Amino acid sequence: MPKMKTKRAAAKRFKKTGTGKVVRRHAYTSHILTKKSQKRKRNLRKAAIVSSGDYKRIRSLIAYMK
Repeated sequence: MPKMKTKRAAAKRFKKTGTGKVVRRHAYTSHILTKKSQKRKRNLRKAAIVSSGDYKRIRSLIAYMK
């Protein structure tokens, strides 16, 4: 059986933590930033942990996640 291929788009968007959780970036950070408060923009900078339901889907996209 051939090796599974990693979806490159998913590999660029997700990283794995030392404990095995998957980290993602926040949405709504690219434009229309003038109406968003400083606190909101500051919190959007931080990475977020992927929810358990999404983790199952992402695991299939990234077969060999580092």
